[in-house]
Amino acid sequence: MRKESIHLILATLFLCSFFTLNKAVACTRVVYQGPNGTTITARSMDWKDDIPANLWVFPRGMERNGEVGTTSVNWKSKYGSVITSSWDIASSDGMNEMGLVANILWLVESQYPEFEKDKSTPGVSISLWLQYVLDNFSTVEEAVAELGKEEFVIVSSTIPGTDKFTTVHLAISDKTGDNAIFEYIDGKLVIHHDMSYATMTNSPIFEEQLAINSYWKGIPGTIMLPGTNRAADRFVRASYYIDAIPKTDNTRIAIPSVFSVIRNCSVPLGISSATEPNISSTRWRTVADQKNLVYYFDNVLNPNVVWVEFSKLDFSENGEVRKLSLDKDENYSGESSMNFKSSQPFKFVGLE
Repeated sequence: MRKESIHLILATLFLCSFFTLNKAVACTRVVYQGPNGTTITARSMDWKDDIPANLWVFPRGMERNGEVGTTSVNWKSKYGSVITSSWDIASSDGMNEMGLVANILWLVESQYPEFEKDKSTPGVSISLWLQYVLDNFSTVEEAVAELGKEEFVIVSSTIPGTDKFTTVHLAISDKTGDNAIFEYIDGKLVIHHDMSYATMTNSPIFEEQLAINSYWKGIPGTIMLPGTNRAADRFVRASYYIDAIPKTDNTRIAIPSVFSVIRNCSVPLGISSATEPNISSTRWRTVADQKNLVYYFDNVLNPNVVWVEFSKLDFSENGEVRKLSLDKDENYSGESSMNFKSSQPFKFVGLE
């Protein structure tokens, strides 16, 4: 039997046994590390139902509250950011003016520390986890050093109007191409920090994702790549393709190449499975050009990609909070900073 055939059989057996134990909501995140400081982070947001999203411009100097009671952490934003909201109750994706990108993805294995409201433990609502990072840090190294001190806990709760408890992990990258993954496993914060951690999906926990990818690296991607919509399959495809596409500092090539990778790892609209109810359709995608500070948004229900050039935004403390409404499938095209409207900031959801 040919060596390639043995690899295929072993791979199939491995995945079949693995996926009888793991089902996950689908999202994918990947980082392109090109020449001359070209760094681009892309992600897909996959969800069973509609997940209304809007783009927001947040200036520096915004006063924040952790929204978990009297022991909530309070802070003032050091950096302005552009974020994608979910239901206008949480920041789920975004980039700040220093080129730090943060992405929230679902992780069913998450288990957060115990927290009693109005007791002694400082806390931040999970809806603000990503925003806290974008507000306060310019690099991955800074965020890892500060969050690693665990001076407060992340406090989760159910998504309003549902009985679904929020379980997510956080990926960050900066303009140097550095990466870190933050997960709460068995009530403890686990941080994975390395330049090579350029790909992340949902389940399993990140340590196991690395093990799966290590296995597949022994099988040439030109011979076989796993093709299902499951999280581990998407991890392998994203990891392979982000290295396979051309490495260039020409954004007319790099940006479409990264878009092609994240679209390759997306789940077609309308896909569902009675036996695997957590397989979810891709609702939107973002691509963040961290070198040139341009943030792209791709709604699967619209034919056009919109983007925002940070050079055209006012992030100063005198700047306004501004909103680009997308949650009713408004159709914009190209650079859309002029379409943002002055708006009151949304209220982050927390503990009642």
